[in-house]
Amino acid sequence: MKVVILAGGFGTRLSEESHLKPKPMIEIGERPILWHIMKIYSHYAFNDFIICLGYKGYYIKEYFAHYFLHESDMTFDFSNGNQQIIHNQSVEPWKVTLVNTGLETKTGGRIKKVRPYIGDEPFMMTYGDGVADVDIKDLLKFHKSHGRIATITAAQPVGRFGALSLSDDNIVDVFKEKPRGDLSWVNAGFFILESKVFDYISDDDTFFEREPLENLSRDRELVAYKHLGFWHPMDTLRDKNHLESLWQSGKAPWKIWK
Repeated sequence: MKVVILAGGFGTRLSEESHLKPKPMIEIGERPILWHIMKIYSHYAFNDFIICLGYKGYYIKEYFAHYFLHESDMTFDFSNGNQQIIHNQSVEPWKVTLVNTGLETKTGGRIKKVRPYIGDEPFMMTYGDGVADVDIKDLLKFHKSHGRIATITAAQPVGRFGALSLSDDNIVDVFKEKPRGDLSWVNAGFFILESKVFDYISDDDTFFEREPLENLSRDRELVAYKHLGFWHPMDTLRDKNHLESLWQSGKAPWKIWK
């Protein structure tokens, strides 16, 4: 199953760093947060990624273009015509498709633009700026069990984010992006989506968090997977510093890989 990662936004609330690089490339522990997210999925053997590019997308292309060399031990033998010898390969078994989805394209539009790379198969989707200790295999099992179009991972941080109102059987009754009320379950990303979700996305100007999710919840096709563990987005410099401190402590909750 392919994993779509939205990595094209401007990251304006992290302007201290995002004016130099796209937000998913801002580093935690000297690694882009995008790398951390991919490691979470890779831990569960999901290694086929489609990354939606936008703002400074060339930065992400250059990172992966040189990733193999940067992660390997090498000898450059200039006495023999600059022969390059790779001694040790320590890269993950990733397949990474990088798609230019437009500078101004909204989240829903970016998802629709990568449909040719997905086909009619179900796929996973998340944002390029949040980490969690979500059990991806349990999430997939849950998605298959209910038979609806979309599964959204719901978490319970101190409210600042898009909120969900859930029925007793975990159907999403109401989806509101960043409400002023005190609803406690919020959109943590880590979606699993059937291909029918493309029918809910109109065009490049569609925010996935608005009409598509609102209409999926209206049609009772959006089901919440309740995640009671760790989840944290990197929206601000304060968030980045918090995640960095967790990483440096050696106790980063999202580091589920060895």
